[in-house]
Amino acid sequence: MSWMYLIVAGLFECSWAIGLKYTEGFTRLVPTVFTVLAMIVSFGFLSLAMKTIPVGTAYAVWTGIGAVGVVVMGMVLFGESHDLVRVFCVLLIVTGIVGLKAVSS
Repeated sequence: MSWMYLIVAGLFECSWAIGLKYTEGFTRLVPTVFTVLAMIVSFGFLSLAMKTIPVGTAYAVWTGIGAVGVVVMGMVLFGESHDLVRVFCVLLIVTGIVGLKAVSS
């Protein structure tokens, strides 16, 4: 169950990171409220995951999910570059996440 918590935490990390773009420096109320709530949920699930997953593994996977998710969402929502080198680098992050999961007890 801890790995599910960690995945949920990572997805909410993507949400709040993308939400920051929409807050326009915390000047827009609705995106700001959404972003802060997503932060709270993300940290809450990360905390639950860390009860059984080692802190280094949990944090690396959480940030990895967030990084990959935000890069992909940036491509989709904001038209950011999706050139081959950038996609390859994202795949390296995914490989690292899978590797950490594989070697965790």
